[in-house]
Amino acid sequence: MDATYAAAHQDPHDDRSADLTDEPAEARWVPEPDKRPGRTAFQRDRARVLHSAALRRLAGITQVVAPMRSDFPRTRLTHSLECAQVGRELGAALGCDPDLVETACLAHDIGHPPFGHTGEEALDQAAERCGGFEGNAQSLRILTRLEPKRFAPLDQPPARLAPRPGRSVGLNLSRAALDAATKYPWPRGGHPLDPDSTKFGVYADDLPVFRWLRSGAPQGRKCFEATVMDWADDVAYSTHDVEDGLYAGHIDPAALRSTEERAELFKVAERYAPGAEPEEFGAALDRLQAEEWWPAGYDGSPRGRAGLKDLTSQLIGRFCLAAEQATRARYGPGRLTRYAAELVVPTGVRLECAVLKAVAVRYVMQRDEQAQLRARQRIVIAELAELLVAGDPGDLDPVFAAQYAEAEDDQGALRAVIDQIATLTDASALALHGRLVSPSKP
Repeated sequence: MDATYAAAHQDPHDDRSADLTDEPAEARWVPEPDKRPGRTAFQRDRARVLHSAALRRLAGITQVVAPMRSDFPRTRLTHSLECAQVGRELGAALGCDPDLVETACLAHDIGHPPFGHTGEEALDQAAERCGGFEGNAQSLRILTRLEPKRFAPLDQPPARLAPRPGRSVGLNLSRAALDAATKYPWPRGGHPLDPDSTKFGVYADDLPVFRWLRSGAPQGRKCFEATVMDWADDVAYSTHDVEDGLYAGHIDPAALRSTEERAELFKVAERYAPGAEPEEFGAALDRLQAEEWWPAGYDGSPRGRAGLKDLTSQLIGRFCLAAEQATRARYGPGRLTRYAAELVVPTGVRLECAVLKAVAVRYVMQRDEQAQLRARQRIVIAELAELLVAGDPGDLDPVFAAQYAEAEDDQGALRAVIDQIATLTDASALALHGRLVSPSKP
């Protein structure tokens, strides 16, 4: 077992496993009174994420098409808002607190760095010496540390699982909200089925808050609200990315009937549904193509645009209703929350979603110009990390300069640099890179 994984499930003060806590789902890492009585804890959580600078920053982060390269591109912010709408309604239909699910959906991509997944991969390489980089782990770090709103009291007495006196606790969301936003509830190397997985939800130095929010949770298992958020994410981006690809003219629906094209498409789909056979993908695509709302083409006309909107509405309704009905069939009526249930998504629907993801990847993201753009973006991230590590700490924003100065070792200093880069937008990353590579002469 990975040492970091084992550490995540131990008491920070001894070698025994962490005990269950009696704190409720609404508890906050640092207790605080509500300034407006009558609001629920989850309404407060939603408001805090919605008003955060970290969420606004997502307006400048690539979703599929880079911001400013099109008049109406979807960004990580618009995707998060759309995900939140899908998740809120699906969660409410299943008995979840809708504000809790919406908070998780709004926060699920808040840790994405410049250039989306391309930036994530480049930062993971740059951060190898301090434990790597993962957008979901960065989300937890932002919510519980980097987005300054609350601090632990300076006179706080030492206690198990309590934050260090005087340190930032970020937005200080409730335990349930942080848990619902945790898509991968394990540290690096701790995937319950695949230790080599690059997906994880917490860095080593954020384990104290992770232990606190996960106390009493089944090891390695997502809470119900997190599974709703995860499916809402899949539904939103699979349908909207196809809509964007059709709108931009990159996807030709007629090509999806070609035997050769389908064979290549299903190779891409395998990454989203490992183990599925080409015949299963073919049946999934056939089901979608047989629907009257499936697009025969797109001509940019008002009727064509309305058709695209109907396509996304039909797909979202299809995918969410299937999950709702299958989950109810297993668990019956009543409220489904926390660890009382797991979201059930029929295999056929998952395969349909996987095919849509593959369509967007093959015809939008794998275009030659996109590959060239991603190569340039990787260079920008790598050079930013090298320049900031080797340069003057004054090049960092004040909050990260302070973090750099307080670092106890080189790994801590590198993490401060990684945090700085991760909080940039696409545009500000390019601007900072240009300033550091070619500083203006006096």
